[in-house]
Amino acid sequence: MRKAAVPKLAPYTAIIQTRLETYPELSAVRLFDECRAAGYAGGLSQVQCYVRRVRPTPPPEPVIRFETLPGVQAQVDFAEVRFPWGKRHALLVVLGYSRLLWLAFYLRQTMPTVMHGLEADFAYFGGVPHELLFDQMKTVITGDQRADGGKLLENGEFLRFAAHWGFRIRACRPYRAQTKGKVERPVGYLRTNFLYGREFLGDGDLAAQALRWLDGTANARVHGTTHEIPRVRFARDEQAALHPLAAHPYQSLVLAPERHPGHPIAPGARPPLVAVERRPLTAYRQFSEEAGV
Repeated sequence: MRKAAVPKLAPYTAIIQTRLETYPELSAVRLFDECRAAGYAGGLSQVQCYVRRVRPTPPPEPVIRFETLPGVQAQVDFAEVRFPWGKRHALLVVLGYSRLLWLAFYLRQTMPTVMHGLEADFAYFGGVPHELLFDQMKTVITGDQRADGGKLLENGEFLRFAAHWGFRIRACRPYRAQTKGKVERPVGYLRTNFLYGREFLGDGDLAAQALRWLDGTANARVHGTTHEIPRVRFARDEQAALHPLAAHPYQSLVLAPERHPGHPIAPGARPPLVAVERRPLTAYRQFSEEAGV
């Protein structure tokens, strides 16, 4: 009976295992070179297959949840959404302590959009958080040199806006957006609980439904992390800790005001009568086909 052939790599597997135990991220090419130096005459593919089988799996990097005191921080992000009548950008702001959420839909992700949205958001909260945490949002952050011992570089116009309203600008480090998880999770919640399965007749209807959803669902449910209702936790602990509102909106000397669809509304005020596009649903199907949505 013919004996099974012994793979050429067999005498060298102990070298690979020992090296991976000490340096688990060594590449298969590097290990191939080391085995060849020890006398291995086989090919690279055998080493690659073996390394894939035995390489230790590093434990996942722990995500450290941090909580902020009342009024200290709000987190800000955009989410892109497509409707039959066009693409919109949802601007979301969530308070770190109470998880009170605000959102509105805009045509663009511009600095005037961010400024207009934040002013509407401050009116919704009835005050201003001490700091706002952004991802590497280009309308706010022009450069981040912290990894090289430098500093965060903010847009000068947005710095003036922040000074007018009295908040500090903070930003996640590049590729570390999980530090902004309090607003990342509401983006998914927005898609699954508000957008999915609903029909909207246009921007006015979208804005009105979003406000009803914020007041009646998102800020009225028991939050999965805090185990409290956001608007109750906000009213009890956080609202009084916010900075007071500025006496008037910010007036930019260089930027034109943002045109926004649907007239996002601050929650102290009730929505005005909504001008709804009364078109048959077949019209939106046509728009969708033309836009390739």
